[in-house]
Amino acid sequence: MLYRNAADRLEVLIAHMGGPFWARKDEGAWSIPKGEYEPDEDPRTAAAREFAEELGSAPPDGPWIGLGDVRQSGGKVVTAFALRGDFDPATAVSNTFELEWPRGSGRIQAFPEVDRVAWFDLPTAGVKLVRGQLPFLDRLLDQLTSQP
Repeated sequence: MLYRNAADRLEVLIAHMGGPFWARKDEGAWSIPKGEYEPDEDPRTAAAREFAEELGSAPPDGPWIGLGDVRQSGGKVVTAFALRGDFDPATAVSNTFELEWPRGSGRIQAFPEVDRVAWFDLPTAGVKLVRGQLPFLDRLLDQLTSQP
């Protein structure tokens, strides 16, 4: 999760999930850039790869802050990291996935994993993020306020 201080407030960069299921949803339809990784793969390496795949560029250099794990409602465990940096959402270019759409049509279409990216302050991000990832916002704030 990329974060920055803008206009004296903390902001995080999150991504709206792509595809037809999320197309008309906004609240609870955003996510941190994330993806799956193998048991023998370093989670931080996987996080950097997924950032690049979903946003089209490597994460910025700098110290990473571990935000731990959360289990989402579907059972998926997400391990997250925070990193201070800047990113222009207009430059985001996501990878795609294929899906039969409309369902039952036999037609396969490609959709972006992420259809838009934006910076939000923490209260707004708390409304936009999928529920299972909300603990990461509190953990980020805790980590940043406990640092000297």
